[in-house]
Amino acid sequence: MRVENQFEQQFYIEIEKSKRIRAAILIGLLGFEGISLLLIYLSFSDQYRSLFQTNLSIFAILIFVVIIIAHETITHFLIRKHTKYPEPLMKISAYIKVFSEVTLLSLLLVFIIISSKQTIILHSPAVLTYFIFIILSTLRIDYRLPVFTGVVAAAEYLLISIVCSMKLDNTGNLMLSVTPIQYLGQGLIMITAGIAAGFVADLTKKKMRISFNYLAEKNEVIDLFGQQISQQIANEIMKNPTELKGTRKKVCVMFLDIRNFTPFVEHKEPEAVVAYLNSLFGFMIEIVQSHHGIINQFLGDGFMATFGAPISHGNICMDAVESAIEIINKTDFDSKNGHIDPSRIGIGLHYGVAVTGNIGSTMRKQYSITGSVVILASRIEQLTKQYKSDLLMSEEVFFQLDDKTRKQLSPIGPVMVKGRELPISIYGLA
Repeated sequence: MRVENQFEQQFYIEIEKSKRIRAAILIGLLGFEGISLLLIYLSFSDQYRSLFQTNLSIFAILIFVVIIIAHETITHFLIRKHTKYPEPLMKISAYIKVFSEVTLLSLLLVFIIISSKQTIILHSPAVLTYFIFIILSTLRIDYRLPVFTGVVAAAEYLLISIVCSMKLDNTGNLMLSVTPIQYLGQGLIMITAGIAAGFVADLTKKKMRISFNYLAEKNEVIDLFGQQISQQIANEIMKNPTELKGTRKKVCVMFLDIRNFTPFVEHKEPEAVVAYLNSLFGFMIEIVQSHHGIINQFLGDGFMATFGAPISHGNICMDAVESAIEIINKTDFDSKNGHIDPSRIGIGLHYGVAVTGNIGSTMRKQYSITGSVVILASRIEQLTKQYKSDLLMSEEVFFQLDDKTRKQLSPIGPVMVKGRELPISIYGLA
């Protein structure tokens, strides 16, 4: 509902912008039409006079072009000055504007018929100007407006044809060689064109709504995860948006802690501490994301990461262990080569069922991983200090690994952890 309201608000803004564009386009088209008609008249003036028996019609068309351009220019100016009218009033004004434009063209046709005493103008190219108004009405992206434009154009055109034909019949000077059926056909085409333009407008609006919803969902993912996830995972979430809803999933949770961080902070300036953390977290985040994991939250001198949620890729325990080993090796290498201050880390891993999903309100949401699997992973990470190991994992993680990886690990034995009545079996790097 919130996304739909946002769409309607943004849609209204864009429609107001399109009014200015429509006015500019119409001014340009009618200016082009007027100049083109004048050039045609100058090139074929003899044929023109043989048809209309007067030069008044060409000047009438040029005057109409000037009037309609002035009308659109004034409208364009008023739209720029008054863009905060209530939406219902703006919708009504669109219908009034279309009606006035079509009626101006109809009055032009009436004037030419009266001045030339013939109806040949009714089946001349000038009548096709109605279709310009019909086509441009689609810029409103409201299917009713093109239909309205087509109906008004057809009604006025047919009314002019019928009235003028009857008048000429009564005087006995009928100059018309076209049957009423042809006029009806012209009117029918105008209505059909209006309906077709309405379908185009409606389809365009639907496509706009789909695109807007897609962008809104994408922005929601970006706002929710920020820089926690890789672009690849973000794309996967866009394909499977239901993954963000509350659900139970098997995940492998990683807790990472930087050893001896408190003594380090005591002897460093704040800027140095931030630079140190950024140098560590920079490559750690890249490694986690390269193994399809996400950083759920930073914990001062460490972080919690999850593999398998919201998107699961293959063997998530293998991803977590390979990620942990790569982080340990990279930390050792950078420490030995002076790229970072001498550092050690402790990593705890546990595999189990967690409840995943968005938690919060419309004001603030966070993708959360909750359950005993998170607590136990944290407890295992704390055991790395006791057993002086960079990496410890539960047997649930160990049994998910392939034989090659298992050979790099050794059992430490059953141990007691806080909050558990029974001991757990853990494994560490050999």
